[in-house]
Amino acid sequence: MKIKEAAGHIEEISLENVMGDRFGRYSKYIIQERALPDIRDGLKPVQRRILFAMNEDGNTFDKAFRKSAKSVGNVMGNYHPHGDSSIYEAMVRLSQDWKLREPLIEMHGNNGSMDGDPPAAMRYTEARLSEISSELLRNIDKDTVEMVLNFDDTEYEPTVLPAGFPNLLVNGSTGISAGYATSIPTHNLKETIEATTYLIDHPQASLDKLMQFIKGPDFPTGGIMQGLSGIKKAYETGKGRAVLRARTKVEDLKGNKQQIIITEIPYEINKAMLVKRIDELRLLKKVEGIAEVRDESDREGLRIVIELKKDANASGILNYLFKNTDLQISYNFNMVAINNKRPELVGLHQILTAYIEHQRVITTRRIQYDLNKAQARQHIVSGLIKALSILDLVIKTIRASKNKKDAKQNLIKAYEFTEKQAEAIVSLQLYRLTNTDITALETEAADLAFSIQQYELILGDAKELDKIIKKELRDLAKKYGTSRLTEIQAEISSLKIETEVLVAQEDVQLLVSHDGYLKRSSLRSFKASPGNENGLKTEDYPILQETVNTLDHLFIFTNKGNLIYRPVHEIREVRWKDMGEHLSQSVGLNQDEKVVNAYCIKDLKADLSFLFATANGFIKRTALSDLQPGRTYKTRPSMYMKLKGDDQVVAALDLANATSDSLQVFCATETGYGLRYAINEISTLGARAAGVKAMDLRDDHLVNVLLVTELSQVGILTQRGAFKRMKVAEVAVSSRARRGVQILRELKREPHRIKFIDVVTDDSLINVITDQSEEIMLEPKEYPFGDRYSNGSFVIDILSQGAIDRVYLIENLTE
Repeated sequence: MKIKEAAGHIEEISLENVMGDRFGRYSKYIIQERALPDIRDGLKPVQRRILFAMNEDGNTFDKAFRKSAKSVGNVMGNYHPHGDSSIYEAMVRLSQDWKLREPLIEMHGNNGSMDGDPPAAMRYTEARLSEISSELLRNIDKDTVEMVLNFDDTEYEPTVLPAGFPNLLVNGSTGISAGYATSIPTHNLKETIEATTYLIDHPQASLDKLMQFIKGPDFPTGGIMQGLSGIKKAYETGKGRAVLRARTKVEDLKGNKQQIIITEIPYEINKAMLVKRIDELRLLKKVEGIAEVRDESDREGLRIVIELKKDANASGILNYLFKNTDLQISYNFNMVAINNKRPELVGLHQILTAYIEHQRVITTRRIQYDLNKAQARQHIVSGLIKALSILDLVIKTIRASKNKKDAKQNLIKAYEFTEKQAEAIVSLQLYRLTNTDITALETEAADLAFSIQQYELILGDAKELDKIIKKELRDLAKKYGTSRLTEIQAEISSLKIETEVLVAQEDVQLLVSHDGYLKRSSLRSFKASPGNENGLKTEDYPILQETVNTLDHLFIFTNKGNLIYRPVHEIREVRWKDMGEHLSQSVGLNQDEKVVNAYCIKDLKADLSFLFATANGFIKRTALSDLQPGRTYKTRPSMYMKLKGDDQVVAALDLANATSDSLQVFCATETGYGLRYAINEISTLGARAAGVKAMDLRDDHLVNVLLVTELSQVGILTQRGAFKRMKVAEVAVSSRARRGVQILRELKREPHRIKFIDVVTDDSLINVITDQSEEIMLEPKEYPFGDRYSNGSFVIDILSQGAIDRVYLIENLTE
C-alpha cells in the first residue's frame, strides 16, 4: 500500500494501481515521444527537434559548419531536456550515409564508421543541415504545422515537420519502446515519389500497382534482397520477411587460385565483426579452402577480399559463408509508426495515404497563409493608391493633426481609410510620393489580385491543390533523386552446402570392430604402428578395416536391426594403436548388441542395395535410398530390419558388385543344412519390413547367409573343432523357403554343429579365438575339398585348446 497525503487528508492507494498508473504514463511517453516515428514526417521527437533547432539557428546547408556541441546544447536547452549523449547520437545517425538513404545532416570530422567505430566527441565535430533536409522544413514559417510550447513554456516547437518528401519510407526507422518495436527499411526517393504521385491520382490503387513503382527497399549499403512475396506481405500488412545478402563476385588469380570480392554488405551489419567472423571460420577450420581474409575498404568504397586456396570450391565456400555469417541475413519488416497519436502497424498504402493527407493539410495551410498575406498587402496597397490620388488633401489633413495618432484618426474620419491603411499612410516615406512609385503600386496591386485569384482557385479546387503537391514532389525527385542501390530478386536462393567445402579431403584408415569400437587414423599413424597392433581387445576383431576418404559415408549394421550412420569426417581421429570410441558413447545400444557388418559408401544417392537375413530365417533386400540418414543420426540409430521376439540379424551384405544373373544366396543352418537359390527370389522391401522366409528351418536356425556364384567355395568350422572346405556346387540350386540339403554328415553321438561358415578364397585366413584366449590361424587352401556328406578334418583340440568362442575371416584387409 502507498499512503498519499495531500490537501489535509490521506489517500490509500494500492501498490498495484500506483505501478500500473506510473508504468502506463511512462509507456505512453516513450511510445509517443521517444522511440517511434510519426507516420507523416518519419521522424522521432529528438530527430525533429534537432532539425528544427538547427534550422532556427540558421545552421543550414548554405551556411558554414558549426560545432556539433553548440547545436546539441541548443536542442537540449530549448527543446529536448535529456542527456547530451543521446541527442548527439541521434544527430550522428542522421549524418551517416550507411544508415540513412538520404542523410539529413552533413558532418565534418569522425562521425563513426561501418566497422562500429564511435564518432568523435561533439566538441571536435562540426555539423549543418544537409540540403535535402531543408525540404523537410520548407515553409515551416508559414503556419503550416501546429506549434506547441516547449518543456518550460519559453519557446514553441513543431509537433510535426512539413516534410517535403515521404521521409518515413525514404530513410526508414528502427526503434524499441514499451510493447512496440519498429523496423522500417529505407527506400529510393524517386520510386517513393513516383508511387506517391500515382496514389494522389488513383486513391484506390492496388498494392501490385504501387509496387510497379516501389520495387522494394533500397538500402544505402546496397546488397541483394530476395523474396518478393515477403516484401509484398510486409507492404500489405506491415510485417514480412525477406533475405538480404551481400553483393559478391569471384575473381581468378594466378596458379589456379580464386578470390571472393565483397563490395556490398547487408544493411546495419558491422563490417569489422563480419570480417572477424569469416577469419574465425578459417582459423577454426569450419570451412576448408580459405587462405586469407582482408578488409581492403578505402575512400573509394567497401571491399572485402577472401583469398582461396588452390582448387578450392568458390561457390560452395560462398554458400557456406552466406549461411553461417552475416553475409546473408533475414530482414524482418515491422512497420510500426505513430498515426493519429497511436502506434499502428502500417502497410505501404497506409503510409503513402497518410503522407498525402499530411501534404494536403500542409499545402492548404501554406496557400491560406500566402492568401491572407496577399489580401493584407492588397488592402494596404489599395489604401496607398487612394491616398496618392488625393495626396494634397491627405497632406493637409496630416499637417493639421496634433500627432501620429491624431493624424490616423483624422484620415479614417475624413476619407474612410481603415486603421491599417491609415498606419501605412502616416508611415509612408516622402520618396514614395513620386509618380514612379504610383506605377509600382498599381503593378503590385495587379500582381496581388492575380495571386489572390490563384490562391482562391487552389483552395476551392482539390484537384488544383493536388497538382501543386505533385509538381513540388516531382521537382524534388528531379533535384535529389538517385539510382537504386539494392537489387530485388523474386526468389530466395537455396543454400546447398557441399561437404567438400566443410571437410579437408584426405585418405584415412578406418576401423569398425565386432564389439562396436570405431576410429579413424591418419595413414601416417597407421603405417607407424608395428605389426597388427590395432588397439582392440584380444577377444575383439575388425569388421571393417580399410583406407577411405573423409568424404565417404559409413553404414554400420548391428545384430539388433539397428543402422548407425557416420560421415567419415565426423568420426573422432585417434592414433592407430588407441582403442577408439565405442558406439554406445553417442547412440543407445544394448549390452549384447554387436556389429554384423559395416560398409563405406562414396555417394548416398548411389543405386545400391543390401541383403539382410536373421537367425529365425527372414530375409530381404533393401535399397540404399530407404536407408538414408535422418536429422538425429548422431544420437539415435535407425531401423534397417524389423525383428520379432529374440531374433537377431546374422548377415548384412552389400550387393554393390553383384549382378542379378550370376549371384545366388547360400543359406546355412546350425544343424548342417544348406540351401542355394537365385537372389531374384528375394523381394526388395523397406527398412521397417521384417522380410520373407529364407529357408524352412523347423527347429533349426540360420548361422549365416552368403552371396555366392557357381564357382564359389565355403569354409565350415564346427563346434567340435573340425574344418571343411566345400564347393557350393555340391548343393544344387533350389528355391527359396525350402528345407535344403545336408552339408554335414549327421552323427548319433556328438553331432557336428556349424559354428562358422563363410565364402573363402586362396587368400583367405580364418582366425579362431577359444574361450581359453588361444588364437589359431587357419589357411583354408591347405585343406582339401570335401563333399557335402563329410565333416572335414579336426584342426582344433577342444579339450586342450578350449572351446571355440569367436571366429572371423581375414580377407582384403589393408596391410
